[in-house]
Amino acid sequence: MIAPRFAPLVFSILMSLYMVTAMTFVITWANTGMNEGFILRWFRAFYIAWPVAFSLILLGAPRIQKFVAQRIKKAA
Repeated sequence: MIAPRFAPLVFSILMSLYMVTAMTFVITWANTGMNEGFILRWFRAFYIAWPVAFSLILLGAPRIQKFVAQRIKKAA
């Protein structure tokens, strides 16, 4: 089991891996096609994008969750 204090870190790692894998795959495919060297081009895009996505999620997710929570109507 993971200690609750590590939940934001684990969430950020998993969410960033999930999103970056899908997004870099689709964008690399759309921009260059599924031909020779695709996996290397995709991995390079992943390698560059993952630290950025991880940092943005780690720093931004709590603020965005708070922002949304403040704007949700309370149930009557």
